[in-house]
Amino acid sequence: MKFPVHRLPLILAVGLSACTVGPDFIPPKLAPADHYTSPAERVEPQPNIVLGKQIESEWGSVFSYPPLSALIHRALEDNYDLTAARETLAQAEEAVKAQQGSLMPQGSMNALAGRQKYGVALFGPSNFVIPPFSYYEVGPFLSWSPDFFGGGKRSVERQQALATYQHRQLDALYVELTANVVTQSVQIAATKAEIATVQRILDADKKTLSLIRSSYQAGMATPTDILNAQHRLAMDRALLPPLKQQYSSNLHTLSVLVGKAPADWNPPSLIFDDLKIPLSLPVALPSELLRKRPDILAAEASLQVASASLGVAMANQYPALMLTANMLQEALTPANLFLGAGNAWALAGGVSMPLFNGGMLEAEKQGAFHAYQASLAEYHQTVVQAFSQVADALTALVNDADSVNAMKSVVDTSQSALDLSMKSRAAGNTSDLEIETAHRTLAQTQLKLEEALTQQYLDITRLFVALGGSPLSNKTR
Repeated sequence: MKFPVHRLPLILAVGLSACTVGPDFIPPKLAPADHYTSPAERVEPQPNIVLGKQIESEWGSVFSYPPLSALIHRALEDNYDLTAARETLAQAEEAVKAQQGSLMPQGSMNALAGRQKYGVALFGPSNFVIPPFSYYEVGPFLSWSPDFFGGGKRSVERQQALATYQHRQLDALYVELTANVVTQSVQIAATKAEIATVQRILDADKKTLSLIRSSYQAGMATPTDILNAQHRLAMDRALLPPLKQQYSSNLHTLSVLVGKAPADWNPPSLIFDDLKIPLSLPVALPSELLRKRPDILAAEASLQVASASLGVAMANQYPALMLTANMLQEALTPANLFLGAGNAWALAGGVSMPLFNGGMLEAEKQGAFHAYQASLAEYHQTVVQAFSQVADALTALVNDADSVNAMKSVVDTSQSALDLSMKSRAAGNTSDLEIETAHRTLAQTQLKLEEALTQQYLDITRLFVALGGSPLSNKTR
């Protein structure tokens, strides 16, 4: 049987398309330690921290506070940054389909109409002259560039990695958004409680000043005592404006997170005393963190983008083949189109081999290699930074627990002192001034306890962010 020479380009294309140059991407293999902190730090394990357990639900719900969960849900629905990230991901996924489609044979229907006149010099010395004429062409056109060396495949891989990167960026934004909602909500509730506590301190200051003035009129106090009381009242009043500004700023930030302008949104009532320390804080193992935290996974996807780009640059140094085919109907008048006499066709195959380009292609390959090395370093930096953030959060929670326990002891002592003063006054042994001083001391210690609790809540939020939260990819997008 005679060899089908006309099919040789197709046979070569099929045979060579399995050859793919460039590195096949393999995620970096890391062997993280079993613990997040070094033995030298001697971090005492907290009873509510469960190592090796994953966050199974929306992590903001660990505070068991329905208004907070409602705010998180609203932000997930209405936040504009999250909406934009979803659309960017959808765009990247469509780009993958477009890149895959570019590897397939391309077909089009072409039509052409023209008018032409040949010059007399075309036929040399002759009396033969072709008058001006009109012509018409219509028919399909096919083209295909077989992916001999895998440049197209690497381009698809690169686009898929870009889509994965956008997916991980969406997960990271989800974690950041929910963390910001929790942070702003906690600070709003805490600031409101602190304002109320400062107001109690001011009430005690005013009563103390009034009592000292009465004592002065009775000759039992000095002008200096009055000035000291006035100074203390003024100093405590200075605590309010920053707290009020902080409260307003947190409200405005929270309104933006839920997709509303401050004037168009009424926040729910957030009560600081209703917040509770979670009974269980799930902490993923270091090995699990590598496969869970969105920014690490995004860095891995970025590394694959660089790897695929290196493959594309290498494939560009090899020959490229273009196959084309068209079938035409040609005629000098539209009425003669689609008649047998107007049938025409053409088949063509072309090869392009880079010979000289001033070192451009080699420089592009070397540049892609260095870009890969840079991405690899950025990946490792992301990993060590992630472990550092988890370690920071864990140590912060240990110190927070000590601080809260110490302040609770101080509050209990201040409350006991006030109770004793009240009993002593009932027996006629303690003055009203001493009672107000005890009230003020108790309010001051309560303010410090509120600050310590606030920091503890915020550090719990930091821990969940450092652990990657519960990514949006685990939910329905």
